[in-house]
Amino acid sequence: MKGVETVERIFTAPEAEAEMNERSEVKAVARSGLRRDRYFSEIETGTFVTWEPDEERPAGYDLTLIEQESIEALEREADIKLAPGEHRRNIVTRDTALNHLVGERFRVGEAICRGDRLCEPCGYLQHITGKDVLDALAHRGGLRADILESGMIRPGDKIEPLE
Repeated sequence: MKGVETVERIFTAPEAEAEMNERSEVKAVARSGLRRDRYFSEIETGTFVTWEPDEERPAGYDLTLIEQESIEALEREADIKLAPGEHRRNIVTRDTALNHLVGERFRVGEAICRGDRLCEPCGYLQHITGKDVLDALAHRGGLRADILESGMIRPGDKIEPLE
């Protein structure tokens, strides 16, 4: 029997390459990202994208999610154990088919989001972890999403498709 789709854990990092910090709640801000995260539009210090304040924010940088089941499969199938937050994704989910949310609107806690694209593992993730994650996380590295309506997100919150 399938469980309720939920938020398991929340992580943010204050700047590029900084350790991910676990949070008990986070404010998701429409078209800006998660407060106190490296890609939040007012303080953007992320690794892969920069934009000027007068430029439109690129899609897919507000929020990243990864399935807890993918993290567990990585350890079980490839003998690769990631410490909490080492995956570099903001939200760890449980019982959520994230790949199915590409192009779809969904609620995470109080926030309304839209799945933009898969968050495939990259050479940077492999470099920063020092672990061979590229093949092991291919097509299950998570989801990049845009925040359409602001709201709080907390562990235990439901994740619900809206369409």
